[in-house]
Formats: sequence, structure tokens, C-alpha cells
Amino acid sequence: MAHSYSKGWFVQQLKAVNISTIDGRKLESYKTYILRNLHAELVEQGKINS
Repeated sequence: MAHSYSKGWFVQQLKAVNISTIDGRKLESYKTYILRNLHAELVEQGKINS
């Protein structure tokens, strides 16, 4: 279990909605702030419940 709002937590949340790559790169290779912004966009669109 990853700590809330850590990089691992964002990766878990995004993988839970079947997002494992962005532009052909694994999520783990991105910095935390990019994952956080992607997560925030998906929450706004209603694709992820936070």
C-alpha cells in the first residue's frame, strides 16, 4: 500500500483505470507532478473517484 498522494499512489490509481503508459512510456518513468496533473484531469472528467 502506497502512501496517499505519493508517486506510487498515483501510479496505482491510474493503473486502476487501465492507464499504464503515456505516449509509449511507462507511468513509473514520469515525475510525480506529471502523474498528479493527469490524475487531477481524470478526476475533473469524472473518470476517477477520489
